Amino acid sequence: MLQNDSALGVRNDHSSTVKKPGMKSQMNKSSQHRRPSSGQQPPQKKQKTGTLKDISLAEAGRYGTLTEFAFFDKVRKALKYPEVYENFLRCLVLFNQEVISRSELVQLVQTFLVKYPELYKWFKDFLGYKESGGTTESIPMGATGKERVSGDLAMEIDYATCKKYGTSYRALPKSYPQPRCTGRTSLCKEVLNDTWVSFPSWSEDSTFVTSRKTQYEEHIYRCEDERFELDIVIESNLSTIKVLEGVQKKMSRMNSEEAAKFRLDNTLGGSSEVLHRKAIQRIYGDKSPDIIDGLKKNPVVAVPLVLRRLKAKEEEWREAQKNFNKVWREQNEKYYLKSLDHQGINFKQNDVKSLRSKALLNEIETIYDERQEQYNESSNEPWNPHLSLHHKDKSMLEDAASLIIHHVKRQSGLAKEHKQRIKQLLKHFIPDLFYTARGELSDDERDDEDGSDEEKEDSKDKVKVEKEVKVKVENESKEEDKENVPVKEESMEVDADVKKEEDLLKDETPMVNGDINNEDSDMDDDDVYTLMHINNNWYLFFRLHHILCDRLYKIYSYSNRIAAEEALCRKDRKESTAIALRLKAPSEVEPDEYYSYFLEMVKSLLDGNMEPTQYEDQLREMYGIHAYIAFTMDKLVQNLVRQVQNMVCEDTSCKIHSMFQDERKNRATGGRVATYHQRSNAELAYQKATEHLLTDENCFKAMLFKRDCKLTLELLDTEHEQSDDPVEVERWSEYVEKYVANDDTVSEDLKDQLARKPVFLPRNVRQWRQRNKNEKRKDEEEQEDGGSTSPKANTDDMDIMDNTECKFNVNSFKIVYVVNSEYYLYKRTALTKARESHKRVSLKMHEKFENLVSKWREENVTEDMMETSEQWIMGETGDVRPSETTKHLISDPDRSPYYDYHKYKAVFFKEAETDE
Repeated sequence: MLQNDSALGVRNDHSSTVKKPGMKSQMNKSSQHRRPSSGQQPPQKKQKTGTLKDISLAEAGRYGTLTEFAFFDKVRKALKYPEVYENFLRCLVLFNQEVISRSELVQLVQTFLVKYPELYKWFKDFLGYKESGGTTESIPMGATGKERVSGDLAMEIDYATCKKYGTSYRALPKSYPQPRCTGRTSLCKEVLNDTWVSFPSWSEDSTFVTSRKTQYEEHIYRCEDERFELDIVIESNLSTIKVLEGVQKKMSRMNSEEAAKFRLDNTLGGSSEVLHRKAIQRIYGDKSPDIIDGLKKNPVVAVPLVLRRLKAKEEEWREAQKNFNKVWREQNEKYYLKSLDHQGINFKQNDVKSLRSKALLNEIETIYDERQEQYNESSNEPWNPHLSLHHKDKSMLEDAASLIIHHVKRQSGLAKEHKQRIKQLLKHFIPDLFYTARGELSDDERDDEDGSDEEKEDSKDKVKVEKEVKVKVENESKEEDKENVPVKEESMEVDADVKKEEDLLKDETPMVNGDINNEDSDMDDDDVYTLMHINNNWYLFFRLHHILCDRLYKIYSYSNRIAAEEALCRKDRKESTAIALRLKAPSEVEPDEYYSYFLEMVKSLLDGNMEPTQYEDQLREMYGIHAYIAFTMDKLVQNLVRQVQNMVCEDTSCKIHSMFQDERKNRATGGRVATYHQRSNAELAYQKATEHLLTDENCFKAMLFKRDCKLTLELLDTEHEQSDDPVEVERWSEYVEKYVANDDTVSEDLKDQLARKPVFLPRNVRQWRQRNKNEKRKDEEEQEDGGSTSPKANTDDMDIMDNTECKFNVNSFKIVYVVNSEYYLYKRTALTKARESHKRVSLKMHEKFENLVSKWREENVTEDMMETSEQWIMGETGDVRPSETTKHLISDPDRSPYYDYHKYKAVFFKEAETDE
């Protein structure tokens, strides 16, 4: 990168390495009067120069630092012959291609650098090679901390045995020879440090994860390093210029004899022997010893020449610095926001993998296997769903559907019919599942929708059921009239009872056929849910759809937060300095329009009208460090479109949707949570039908709750292994025979088992025994009187039909009832009698329960406890959520439950919303 560019720009003129392309004109001037006169060597240098000129600044800067380039320059000069140097580079190429190991590379390089111990040691340190045989990782690029100690006065120091000061400093041993430092005063000796040296701690030795930098941070740090190095070079050159100008001014005041006798010492007229010598070496390279010797012996002639050369370099480097400042500023602007995004790079790589179908299926299958292991260990059957997905804002459903439909319209390989079905699915079916308003469809899509047909079928079914019930009641009333023809008054009473019962049956009709009339009321209730059994395609769609809605909600929240902060701080904030200096263009989008502009950018990205890099840069400009969650939005929408296409094109997925629509009529697809038990058999039958359809696929149970807008997903176990053990088969056959046998006798073994571990409540056993005795006594009395105990006499007023069918699970001996098989028992005038006796029975049971509670309260509850309980119910204690509770007395003796009771209503106060 630019660090190496700056190194190339400040390298000495006598090196065969070419200068920066940005300073071509000035370098040509300097090279004209430095060109050798011989005809052999210059062509080689010219050929080498022409080759290196093809490499740009940015490309050269990616491969090393100034120190590393300087090392290879020293090696090339030390080896002298180009063929030897090329053999040295071939060894490095073999190591880079993993042909030889690190230790083998050190052995090969030793033959080249054995005469140059400093270069050989630097190479081993850079390679991370230790003599003990162990190796460490290569020193990171730019880490030059060890070079401070390992220079010309280097010596082997074991810092592990040195005195420590914290984790970053070590004390040099007393035997360490201090390097020579000229120009020090007594004050310098008192305050300057000659003992403690910096001891670097590398990333692999540190547990501080935040210290690891991204590639964009490395770019910015490298720009700063380059800027610092060039400043050091320019300032050291300027310091030498000032010293030589002082010498020249001093010589100008001398006469010719004094000037001829004037000599310079090792400091060249300054206070340091090293700084000015290095500045001259940087320019003259190998010829620097001759130049320095000329400055010492003949300053009158050498100083003006060297001073002119230094000033020319000063102008050249200043001009290069201006060009570099533009490049550095552009790179800082390019990488600044990217350097702040510490999650974007890893998120893009990991998210693309996590959005794959295989990863989403493996996630729930892993949870399922863990649950099964827990069940096998504890024998407690798990009942919680495997995944719970919360939708925080239902308005995101419309935006998600808009993005999906936008990309579906661009799919040329998708038929128009399938596109219409996808729109109906996203605009009508999905909003119905989430209990939200439907979207608008075009005229042709609305004509093709199946909803109207279903409503017609529902209304037809309802009329059909009402007619069947009415005909049935009329037939029963006619039979009763025939039996009671002699008595006219009784016939009239029966007709009145039948009429009342017919009205009751009409009221109960919706509960027989399904929740038809109550669908609208259930929609208004928050305590409802929707049940749907799905396959892999539907599961993947729900997962990806939730991820899309969740990320849209996060972007929407960030947009609102940024807009609120902008409205609050806009008045007091001054204009940006970069915008005022026209270094940065003002933003074209206002914070209030961030979210809508974001949706348009996603659509443009899906259409190919925007580059991914431009899309990411714009997101970082708008949302800063929170923008990373939207980097893969196009991949997410594309995966969703692929799943929706499978749902409308694949036969099994279409049957899943059709089965869901059919099961709605049987109240098998959800309803109120409080009435779940009324639909349990229908839901179980729906599950079994879906499992039968999905014999070769996974079967999932999806439930969506309206109150929390929560979608739960559960992987069902559809595999039942059949036992081939003869003993198990024999036991199973014996069990079935006993179950279907019409035998009331109980074996002695069962009696002993029930005596040890009873399965019936004692009071039920006592009631059964008492009832059994009464029935036997009645039978004996009727036999003595010569009467008949025909069962027909007791069942004349009852209509009984038994078509019940069931299946047995061989593994668990559980009974599963077959769909549409039923046991029907109807007793005439039972509903009328129940309605007449309902008030009396209810009051009697309430009185019995009230006496039980009052007795227990007198024995166990004090007045203080009752007062505390009343305060808690009214919300007057301090440990409850802030609310206002009202108490109403309900007194209606003609309406269930026919006694006075209190009704409490709590209105909770909204707490202050806090940012997540």
